[in-house]
Amino acid sequence: MIGRLILALALAPAGAFAFKLSLPVDCVLDQTCYIQQYPDHDPGRDAQDFTCGGLSYDGHDGTDFALPTRAAMNNGVAVLAAAPGVVKGRRDGVEDFLAPVAGRDCGNGVVIDHETGWQTQYCHLRKGSVLVAPGQQVARGQILGMIGQSGAAEFPHLHLLVRQNTEEVDPFAPDRSIICDTTAQDRWAKDLLTNDIVYQPGGILQAGFAEAIPGFNAVKAGISVTELPPSAPALVAWAYLYGTQSGDAVVFKVVGPKGEILTERSKLDRTQALSFRAVGRKLTADEWPEGEYHAEIRLMRGQLRVDEVRALVRVSP
Repeated sequence: MIGRLILALALAPAGAFAFKLSLPVDCVLDQTCYIQQYPDHDPGRDAQDFTCGGLSYDGHDGTDFALPTRAAMNNGVAVLAAAPGVVKGRRDGVEDFLAPVAGRDCGNGVVIDHETGWQTQYCHLRKGSVLVAPGQQVARGQILGMIGQSGAAEFPHLHLLVRQNTEEVDPFAPDRSIICDTTAQDRWAKDLLTNDIVYQPGGILQAGFAEAIPGFNAVKAGISVTELPPSAPALVAWAYLYGTQSGDAVVFKVVGPKGEILTERSKLDRTQALSFRAVGRKLTADEWPEGEYHAEIRLMRGQLRVDEVRALVRVSP
């Protein structure tokens, strides 16, 4: 993805930051999963993540490692212990996709005690997936369960909460300040990560084609259309986005076998964690020409190209 701020992962002085975290999900960030929201550093009613960006909401206390669709969740993505420790508590049996029960906002989850007063909590796991029990010793990277959407969760994700001596800690900025850059020490162990963790200020989760504007629930579920009939009543290109801000724009360009079909710019009038935009053209001839149709879709923030993807569909009888 484009427009990333690379997080500094330099080693701390000896003993200063002995407790380090590895990635708590078995996926590739910005490819098969992404960070939807960070802890809120603003003391008032507004919300800011550690970079002074908007990927948070008022009072949010953890880091959300999200999946792009429910289809990805159903395929199974493991939640991993971010550090070795002992399981303090666990819950399973809470249904996914339902309104949370009072006192069970975390849904299905696991709490692990670590050295020197550190603790990690893993929320919103898939029903029936939790594999560990209280008192069990777990190793770094051990599977705890699967990413789900149980409890107070509007999308499939792992909510990772980190504490030291009961105090909440942002693993990207442990002193809880708003640093507005990425130079501070953090709690991620670089030598244990396959790739650097990067700050992506929003993006395009999925894009595709359809013969009518799809419903938002279908998009979130993970629709995929690879072919359309020549008689399709319309040719629609769509984009599923996250972390969009008021004033952002989604630029669509659709090209078919006989050249450009449309170029449109859709401006976003409010900040949203998840959003959806679609553009299209109705069929005005007898049929759409057979062949491949491409959509180039960009998420723009002023002059900054936050993200760009391509989608493809084939028209054939």
